[in-house]
Amino acid sequence: MAPATLLPVTLLYAGLLGLLMMVLVLRVSLIRRGRKIAFGDGGDVELASRIRVFGNFTEYVPMLLILMGVLELDGAPVLFLHGLGILFVAARVLHALGLHAADFSRSRMRLRSLGAALSMLCVLAASLAAVALWLRAA
Repeated sequence: MAPATLLPVTLLYAGLLGLLMMVLVLRVSLIRRGRKIAFGDGGDVELASRIRVFGNFTEYVPMLLILMGVLELDGAPVLFLHGLGILFVAARVLHALGLHAADFSRSRMRLRSLGAALSMLCVLAASLAAVALWLRAA
């Protein structure tokens, strides 16, 4: 029998988001290497876009995972946590797909906006749940 995991839901989404992060960093690295741009974006719009997708990812993911972890430790419903995790992973994928410099079409920009809005909604929902759990315990 496998040992129990302290935060099994958070662990799952941390792993999935870590894999997505590797995809995003590889997309930056490959274009840097192919276009021989070691620092910054070299004025390359596609590289700048990929750097921004990665940067935005690293701005949102840590806070959401911290919130999920403390919510899970405090006994938040597992279905809520999975819903939050699934929605957040989907949001980050939509954001990455929407911010693609080779195609700034209206449909791509809608994906980006939807991904950004859903990411904010997830952080807001998790933050409110954390405050509510704290108020319940106070």
